[in-house]
Amino acid sequence: MIAGIHQPHYLPWLRYIDKIARSDVFVLLDSVQYTKNGWQNRNKIKSTQGWMYLTVPVLDAFGRPITEVRINNQTRWRDKHWAALVTNYSRAPFFGRYRELLEPIYRQQWELVHDLSVHALELFLSALGIRTPLVRSSTLGVSGSGTELLANICAKLGATAYLTGDYAAGNHLDIQVFKDRGIGVQVQGWQCQEYRQQHLQAGFVPDLSIADLLFNQGEGSLGVLRRCRSEVFSLVSH
Repeated sequence: MIAGIHQPHYLPWLRYIDKIARSDVFVLLDSVQYTKNGWQNRNKIKSTQGWMYLTVPVLDAFGRPITEVRINNQTRWRDKHWAALVTNYSRAPFFGRYRELLEPIYRQQWELVHDLSVHALELFLSALGIRTPLVRSSTLGVSGSGTELLANICAKLGATAYLTGDYAAGNHLDIQVFKDRGIGVQVQGWQCQEYRQQHLQAGFVPDLSIADLLFNQGEGSLGVLRRCRSEVFSLVSH
């Protein structure tokens, strides 16, 4: 069984979704400390100028676990995010199809960025037909930090292999920790390929939010993700 593990992201980018699709189980690493200026509360969409951030404002997040990070609802971020999606994607071929799926996200008030991100992720996975089970690390009762935490999660779930990002991203791993537990480590080979987007004058922009792909490609989105794949290779064989 292959386990993928990653912090929950807001409107996650394409490689993140592909990682879920390749996993037999995917763990949302929500028990670790929130990272400022990371992807846990923001992502990129395409505009007429190229790419732009959609950022969910948060309150007093320093040093807190992801599960406890609160959203700053004193700002009109929901209105701004939905307006940005409408402005930049209303002419996309599949915007109308998925509008009813996503618009309710921005009509509901969210207190925790974690809850918002997981809810949106579940909607995207359903639309894409990806059925990989999601597990929150905060429910597993597993301790440790760094590679030890990842390996302990895999062991708790009975996973035989851990799927990491490209090897450059995987260099922070202590491979021996997995090897000692008899758990393989596989590297996700992936390179974003060009697909139809809006705002052609800005050129093709890779590695955007899954929302960009879904609005532009609809039911063909999963096929685009598969075309971006290269062969998975193992650093450790179980």
